[in-house]
Amino acid sequence: MNRAVRSAAVVVIAVSLLGGGAAAAFAEPAQLHAPKPIVATAPVTAELTAKASATTVHAWQEFRISGTAKGIKAGSKVTVQQKQGAKWVALPAQAPVNASGTYSVRVKLGLKGVNQLRIGAGSAISPVVSVTVR
Repeated sequence: MNRAVRSAAVVVIAVSLLGGGAAAAFAEPAQLHAPKPIVATAPVTAELTAKASATTVHAWQEFRISGTAKGIKAGSKVTVQQKQGAKWVALPAQAPVNASGTYSVRVKLGLKGVNQLRIGAGSAISPVVSVTVR
């Protein structure tokens, strides 16, 4: 009888282990392949700021336009644009965005009067900066 009890105990333990293992085996794949929630992230829009080092300069006197470039890759070029009539014209004044996201462009203007300037990089445009040339 002792032998029968032991055999029954072994069968009960084996069945419970197999049953628990099978339940776990069926439960885990469903959890492993469950769809992961999709987290939508808003695209980073590029933004530029601009500030002139001087508001009034003499013709061909050098000044700087500096600012920050948010969402623009380091090494990308920013270009000074000048309003000429109704059009914005790119000037040959460029500078790279540095690793900290800032830039500084050297500018010389010969067109006397109030000059409206802005910085452009791709589709990003800074607010207008006015510099008077005497």
